Amino acid sequence: MSVLAVIPCLNEAEHLEALLVQMLRDDSIDRLVVADGGSTDASGAIVKRLAASDARLVLLDNPDRIQSAGVNRAVADYGKGMDWLVRIDAHCLYPEGYVGILLESAHANEADAVVVPMETKGAHGWQKAVAAAQNSALGTGGSPHRHLGSGRFVDHGHHALMRVETFRDLGGYCEAMPCNEDAEFDVRQTGCGLRIWLEPAAALTYFPRRSPGALWRQYWRYGAGRARTVRRHGIAMKPRQLAPVAIALAVAALPLALVHWIFAVPAAVWALSCLGLGLLVGLRAGGGMAFLSGLAAMVMHASWGGGFLRQWLAGGADVPRYGLAAKRGE
Repeated sequence: MSVLAVIPCLNEAEHLEALLVQMLRDDSIDRLVVADGGSTDASGAIVKRLAASDARLVLLDNPDRIQSAGVNRAVADYGKGMDWLVRIDAHCLYPEGYVGILLESAHANEADAVVVPMETKGAHGWQKAVAAAQNSALGTGGSPHRHLGSGRFVDHGHHALMRVETFRDLGGYCEAMPCNEDAEFDVRQTGCGLRIWLEPAAALTYFPRRSPGALWRQYWRYGAGRARTVRRHGIAMKPRQLAPVAIALAVAALPLALVHWIFAVPAAVWALSCLGLGLLVGLRAGGGMAFLSGLAAMVMHASWGGGFLRQWLAGGADVPRYGLAAKRGE
């Protein structure tokens, strides 16, 4: 089985070299492509230096910058004759022998694709608060791939292993989506009757955003991406996805408290609940900055819901751009 591994990259010099060295130790990988979206740090130089001693490693220019376009371009240029596509994100840590674990899992479970759970790790400061929130139901609503558990078939997870033939047949990632492109692709996969396995043995470690503003922007994009997916495919939202939308509406209603205090009650209940539960989450996570996990969860809830509502209310037809066919000249 031949494997094309793709790392979308933009200014990831801090983590990139260690990741590439690890992945190049894995004999399961036949080609490792770093799709760089115009890094201004040392990312490109790192790839070129390591590629000089391992011909499997390639630096690919991604002028569209976003991850979906980078993976599409890599498959268009290097996917011919490959059986499996592995997506690797530069901002994470992976278990040793990661690709081999994925391949074994796909075979053992007769899966068409394999996704993995993630555990968030914060080095210091605000990151610790975010990590505590993201590792709990308070921050993620119990999303299966955000917690370590048993293996099972799911409708979505953190993208890891896909069949190249399937990726090509479905047109690749939608490049109209700067994020949530993986979830949108999974809607198309499951819609074709394909089965996605969540493999806990390949769980990765994710490093969260370092400031409230960066976290807000990230989750705003996540919410907007989910709105595009829901509108495009007409899928039903889960309760854990509806909750932040209701929260955003409660926050939006706060100015009406000037007319009557009752309009402040929903937002106040939400805020007090998050802060109280955050103390319990923080205690289990070791205290310190983790006690602010409730505040981190509030940022995540409100920004996700706000991004969803903003995109949903914008209305209009959100035309998909399944960019792989265009990059192949079809």
